[in-house]
Amino acid sequence: MLLSVRDLRVSFRMEKGQRIEAVRGVSFDVPENSTVALVGESGSGKSVSAMSILNLLPDNAERSGSIQFMGREMLAAPLSVLQGIRGKDIACVFQEPMTSLNPVYTVGNQISEVLIRHMGMSPRQAIKRAEELLVEVGMPEPKRRLNAYPHEMSGGQQQRVMIAMALACEPKLLIADEPTTALDVTIQRQILELMAKLKDKHKMSMLFISHDLGVVGEIADHVVVMRHGQVRESSPVAGIFANPQDNYTKALLACRPAMDRVPGRLTVIDDFIAGRVNDKPAAAKNPDAPVVLEVRGLKKSFWIKEGLFGKREFKAVKDANFKLRKGHTIGVVGESGSGKTTMGLTLLRLHEPTSGEVIFDGKNLLKMTGPERDKMRRRIQIVFQNPYASLNPRFTVGQTLMEPMQVHNLLANDTERQKKALSVLSKVGLDASAFGKYPHEFSGGQRQRIAIARCLVLEPEVLVLDEAVSALDVSVQAQVLNLLKDLQDELGLSYVFISHDLAVVRFISDEVLVMKDGEVVEQADAATILERPQQDYTKRLLGAIPRGYQAQAA
Repeated sequence: MLLSVRDLRVSFRMEKGQRIEAVRGVSFDVPENSTVALVGESGSGKSVSAMSILNLLPDNAERSGSIQFMGREMLAAPLSVLQGIRGKDIACVFQEPMTSLNPVYTVGNQISEVLIRHMGMSPRQAIKRAEELLVEVGMPEPKRRLNAYPHEMSGGQQQRVMIAMALACEPKLLIADEPTTALDVTIQRQILELMAKLKDKHKMSMLFISHDLGVVGEIADHVVVMRHGQVRESSPVAGIFANPQDNYTKALLACRPAMDRVPGRLTVIDDFIAGRVNDKPAAAKNPDAPVVLEVRGLKKSFWIKEGLFGKREFKAVKDANFKLRKGHTIGVVGESGSGKTTMGLTLLRLHEPTSGEVIFDGKNLLKMTGPERDKMRRRIQIVFQNPYASLNPRFTVGQTLMEPMQVHNLLANDTERQKKALSVLSKVGLDASAFGKYPHEFSGGQRQRIAIARCLVLEPEVLVLDEAVSALDVSVQAQVLNLLKDLQDELGLSYVFISHDLAVVRFISDEVLVMKDGEVVEQADAATILERPQQDYTKRLLGAIPRGYQAQAA
């Protein structure tokens, strides 16, 4: 057995002598040349369990139990031994490559450092090997990329660099912690296929951490399902999908949006476990609802410096046209770099457009200035992808909700504004105690609810949701999507929903725009586009969706 974990317990010392037990008696094995997946929601203990193997935990962590790697006990291993193993025999690929790569060193330097330290190569040998590794992970123009910095690469390219660094010393075990969560479906597909190919080529084992059973079903041999720091189910991957034993596993499978049907509400884990499952289909929308937003010929270009004095035009959005009706949702899908986020930001003039019209309430938003523009901005709001970055960490939730009302002079005084803020918090499923707390005291899903509440206090008519649920695990994602549908039904909101997740878009959208290289290449109602796509690009996007073990078995 390559890795054997037995009765692992991890607790964190907190202030005033308190302890939080994050992992409670976890046991699992990773055989040679196999992939074992740890699956569960945020806070289930899966990442803490994996990081315990190399003791990549904060100083306030305490571990007990047994972790044996190739017969050597890791819990008692001194730091000098762990440093010899880290990166050489056990390597890691993390979720967010931009925070894992050093922004002030070139890609070549960062890969070379591993080879010089662990393999004893000279700088010249290390650079040559670094280029070979970039070729192996499918990096375009590998020689040129050696001199590039991380910020000059896309998310998929950054993740390829992380994989190249991890494979540099040909480790026996690769720990991959949510390596595809932040990537669009086609890049996710490429990374999953790359990792599976390299695993077989190098005869290594992989510990794959994810909250998405659809992804896990395509790459894992064995699945360990965790919740609240404990193992709920452990089984070969076929058994997990064909015959799950634990209610929690069944709930994880049930709460993922499906491509073949659109329920009125997504199943939430606690509801499923309690037997409260709603299979009612989604209610039909009024096809003749009034148009609240019309976009005509919207274009956005950026000028990029070339050489000493030259510059070239980069056309990020090319001639976008669509109509958004009251109470309806337009989904905007495409790969990273397709222009979907730029289009969303240009609608709100967070990017100034190059040309075109955005007609709202009979007026062109792009021509408005001064107080008229500020007044209209209140009626069109945006929810961003990352709830951790979009809230001011120095503001309480109450201050976060009160500030926009104060800026726009809504209501007579702060007493009325506070009453309004508390009412909106209740609407998004948070109680009054949240008002005085700070963002760090909430989970990711709760923070996204606060970000939505911040928009709702202004009583907008249109919400632009830019990857608003992509950073959330599937169960929290289901809660937020249900919330968005409830708010739409109750308040008549209209959404521009930007996402790379087509299953989510299928659930929430009435109409879908498919974007590629700044152009809308296909546009139709959601069912038509996702069931009978016309463009090869749309078919490729649909083909890249992880579909679990069924796709692997087929």
